[in-house]
Amino acid sequence: MLELSMDKKGKQAHFSTISDVLENYEKKEDKYISREFQKYGYDLAEQLNDLKNKSLYIKLAKKEDRALLESVKSFVIDAENVKNPTALFLWKLTELKKKRKQKEQKNK
Repeated sequence: MLELSMDKKGKQAHFSTISDVLENYEKKEDKYISREFQKYGYDLAEQLNDLKNKSLYIKLAKKEDRALLESVKSFVIDAENVKNPTALFLWKLTELKKKRKQKEQKNK
């Protein structure tokens, strides 16, 4: 099948073959990501070098506050000699959520 290509003035220039079109086609990097929180969760897993648990980070990106996730991410990235980034991430997330809850109760 041939594809019609246009020149700069919008006139028909020539036909391209399907193989030419497919050669120039660049596969989209995030073709299975359709929502913003999925992209954020995937990027978070990538930054923490923990792609095997990307679904966990996507779920957290959907349900948790971004500011909280960002502070936990920076804590884990700054930590040295981390054997299990997932465990450290979840521990710190729990700690910050507890602090936030205590602060809210104090303000009532």
